[in-house]
Amino acid sequence: RRQRQMCIRDSYFTIRDFHLYDTFWVMVLPFSVMVYNMIVARTFFDSSLPKDLLDAAQIDGCGNLRFFFSIALPLSKAVIAVIALYIAVAQWNSYFNALVYIRSENLKPLQLVVRNILITNQSLVGAGDGMAAQEAMRLANLMKYAVIIVTTVPIMCMYPFVQKYFSQGVMIGAIKG
Repeated sequence: RRQRQMCIRDSYFTIRDFHLYDTFWVMVLPFSVMVYNMIVARTFFDSSLPKDLLDAAQIDGCGNLRFFFSIALPLSKAVIAVIALYIAVAQWNSYFNALVYIRSENLKPLQLVVRNILITNQSLVGAGDGMAAQEAMRLANLMKYAVIIVTTVPIMCMYPFVQKYFSQGVMIGAIKG
């Protein structure tokens, strides 16, 4: 527990020192690179792109960056789509980072707004008694279910576009061959 508190404190000071606190970029930059995604991408590039392709490109005068952007990236649409989906879902479901690093109301993400709505509804339910309490509980449950639907619809709309790459990208990126 103490180690986790130190980690959160250190990340807070790092974000503050880079002047990312209470900006849009605090939700994008620090948490967009994940070790698991890097391992999946590296395994994909090692197992899917033949070494002969790099050798042929170098013989033709292609440098490493040009090879990456002109040849490797177009051939790796599947793993890029999978990693993009992983990052999008992780960021979409994250509210703790916004809770810690964002104070402006206009920068708060949907998940934090939803959390505040649910907490407010839960506190209103405990205020009444008898039939009023039952009605308040019913309305709070309806609000909770509506909020769950609203927050899952964007990811559900994005998934069909990425689904055709998903199984291929996960399998190729995860198998060491």
